[in-house]
Amino acid sequence: MQGFSPVAPAYSADPVIGQRFAPTRSLHTGYEQAFGTKDTRMNEQTSGPNRRSPFSAIRAIDYTVIFVRDMAAMRRFYEDILAFPLLRELSPNWIEYGLGPNTLALARPGRTAADAPTPVGSASLQLAFRVSAAEVDACADELVRQGVALLSPPTDQSFGHRTLFFRDPDGNLLEVYAEI
Repeated sequence: MQGFSPVAPAYSADPVIGQRFAPTRSLHTGYEQAFGTKDTRMNEQTSGPNRRSPFSAIRAIDYTVIFVRDMAAMRRFYEDILAFPLLRELSPNWIEYGLGPNTLALARPGRTAADAPTPVGSASLQLAFRVSAAEVDACADELVRQGVALLSPPTDQSFGHRTLFFRDPDGNLLEVYAEI
């Protein structure tokens, strides 16, 4: 892998991960390479009101975890309908998908999340997946073909995005969008 992947820490104890994700360029250059657009997010010089926090070292979200009710249904949805590439299966309770430089994990709640599941249909989670403008419509067509109900069809938003909204089997809000 060439360049910088903004998803895994360079301090990883795993020598393979540490080598694979060691930064060779600035975060902004990696962002521009990965997304084809200038990084307009805040940086060290503009973040916080003259306050340095240990959390200032955070440069990216490494992975996102969705705690699932029905692992089999969620796997079918993410693997068969969305065709996400399986990265690894650490156990029957933890599945990871590789999405560009990011990882999406499906997990059964356990010791770190023993609280009650979020009510189905709540808006406690939204994942947005970025594609090209033409692909928003193709994704909508595929979802309909696979029997997935759309919450809203592809729509051009006033803030410069073309969006499509739907839910996964556990009721999590998902968006496919493109900058237009």
